[in-house]
Amino acid sequence: MRGSAAAPYDRLAVRQVTYIEPGRLEWWDVDPPELQGDGEALVEPVAVATCDLDSAIVNGLTPYPGPFAFGHECVARVVEAGDAAGATERGSLVSVPFQISCGECDKCRRGLTGNCASVPRLSMYGFGEFGGNWGGFLSDVVRVPYAEHMLTPLPEGVSTEAAASVSDNLADAWRTVGPPLEEMPGAEVFIAAATPSLGLYAAAIALALGAGRVVYTDPSESRRARAAELGAESLDWLPERPGRFPITVNVTADRAALALVLHSTAPDGVCTNAGIYFEQETPIPLLEMYTKCTTLHTGRVHAQPIAPRLLEMIADGRLRPERVVGTTIAWDDAAAALADHREKLVIARS
Repeated sequence: MRGSAAAPYDRLAVRQVTYIEPGRLEWWDVDPPELQGDGEALVEPVAVATCDLDSAIVNGLTPYPGPFAFGHECVARVVEAGDAAGATERGSLVSVPFQISCGECDKCRRGLTGNCASVPRLSMYGFGEFGGNWGGFLSDVVRVPYAEHMLTPLPEGVSTEAAASVSDNLADAWRTVGPPLEEMPGAEVFIAAATPSLGLYAAAIALALGAGRVVYTDPSESRRARAAELGAESLDWLPERPGRFPITVNVTADRAALALVLHSTAPDGVCTNAGIYFEQETPIPLLEMYTKCTTLHTGRVHAQPIAPRLLEMIADGRLRPERVVGTTIAWDDAAAALADHREKLVIARS
């Protein structure tokens, strides 16, 4: 094993932020994780971002019961690595994807790491039993299996706070606009969003990738203003159909918003739904979609393969995620700050 007996995890207990119930999170002392194979690593999260879904979890709007270790977006420092963990070196800063994947199975080789065949389905950090009890990133130390595959080193000059959301929300935003813009360079994009960061990230990425025009709508006046600062055209919430766009994005759980986005998709256009609809039935205008030959993508992001591209965009200055973050808070203040958060947060370890 590569590491030091004096590493910060070598004590009787480590701390983690634990989600208990709506509006209640606490720091708990827990048993320290240990390497369970030569291909694993132990990492110390140094910058943890809130996922857009975290606000819904904290406010009791999801079916994930507590208690469980919280947090699933982070940059971390490697504190110990097994002999078969490849180039993963102690002290290096890495982006850690929220989903567990092996990198070797057929799904992973096809880039479908969110459905890795080597681990139970939906294995991920920060969701407790629903995600397989892998722990959460608001912890002093986290165990990472398949470390050589899972961990992506931060390029020189990329700040930990800027890269914290590469784990999930930034990757999720990229898949809504990146692949369509590769197929349709310079296309116009319409985004409907109602969450703290993902829609804004999508707008920023689309502009960085050369979209001809980005139109953004959101119920939050402050987020509409931020979208305008990024360079998007900002519209009041749920406008009349703003036109027909080759690329459209829905980042809401609002049925009317989804319908608007689909109605606004141009013939042969592509719509990506990144919203989570916990209702059993969500109607969509299938006849219009059929006549326009609309392609609708929905489902979870496969985050790990996207990380290198995002970190390259951050490193060369095309993408500045820090322009979307609401507030950066101290590590020890995490439990109290998360109990009633509504915006994108980054929790930074000093």
